[in-house]
Amino acid sequence: MSTLKVGVIGVGGIARVHMPGWAASPHTEVIAGADVSQEALDKWSKEWGVPITTTNSADLINDPAIDIIDIVTPNSYHAPLTIAALEAGKHVICEKPLAATPAEIQSMIDARNKSGKLLMTAQHFRFKGTSKAMKAEIDSGALGDIYHARSWMLRRIAIPARPGFLMKEHSSGGATIDIGVHILDLTLWFMGNPKPVSVTGVARTEIAKIPGAFSAWDNYREVPSDIMDVEEMALGFVRFENGATLVLEVSWMLHHDTPGEDMQMWLYGNQGGAHWPKDEIYTTNYATKQLYNRALQLTKDENEAHAQECIEFAQAIVDGAETSPVPAEQSLQVSQILNAIYESQKTGREVLIADL
Repeated sequence: MSTLKVGVIGVGGIARVHMPGWAASPHTEVIAGADVSQEALDKWSKEWGVPITTTNSADLINDPAIDIIDIVTPNSYHAPLTIAALEAGKHVICEKPLAATPAEIQSMIDARNKSGKLLMTAQHFRFKGTSKAMKAEIDSGALGDIYHARSWMLRRIAIPARPGFLMKEHSSGGATIDIGVHILDLTLWFMGNPKPVSVTGVARTEIAKIPGAFSAWDNYREVPSDIMDVEEMALGFVRFENGATLVLEVSWMLHHDTPGEDMQMWLYGNQGGAHWPKDEIYTTNYATKQLYNRALQLTKDENEAHAQECIEFAQAIVDGAETSPVPAEQSLQVSQILNAIYESQKTGREVLIADL
């Protein structure tokens, strides 16, 4: 098979950590990039030696030489760009969240099905060694049936204080859709992607609007609260069709005891429990009344997770896989839950997924 040619749309942010993956893959070559900023294009093309740049994304989408479109734009532009690329006969890897709403993701799935191409959500935490090791343990039956999970992704005064994150026009939401999508996707994947049926949640802002509020994560930049119209935190309680439950907590701006970012998950099954990212398994011997803690032995990741997701997407295309490493249907479940949190905040009640 000839080398797959890649076009990147949105070169100023996360694209910088996708590029090592495209470079490391034996199957891909990045030949073009598009961005609304010519300055960003010039810097990126010089750094990576990419010959073709344009400020019009349609140039890449309609280029017959390009096989893969890598979409790394702000959230609100994911769906239209992905659908256009699929309709043009391209494989698409799109940064998380796949789209802002379940309806948009369903439209992307429909476009994928018509195109016969692969569509993958760039959920890079799945590609970390700690995640793959834990998933393998769970799939082997180490925990039995998982009936409850607790997950959180919390930052201590660490909001991304930039318009692309703080304005709903561009981001489609705040911490819920920005970082909630990471820990929720990973938790659902570990749980076997059970079907969600109802959500009770809250989404609010308490700290970012305080005069003088700043971000310790974003070079101590002051929060431009006059333009911020998204939430800084969200909480959710999820029920699944198989009877399992999940408690989810995410925030950019808590007065938390851990500096930077605290991302953790507890999984509870009828045969054992587990913690990620410590990658520990907890079991009980009822005959001897012994409690056992087992730490998974991990090897060093060969590639950073953002790079690995690109490598594995290209490999899936070469292998003729029927589905991508992160199927859009699983991102649809994530979106249903996150949007139900927003709806529960509006209504003050439990939201049935079927009613969305």
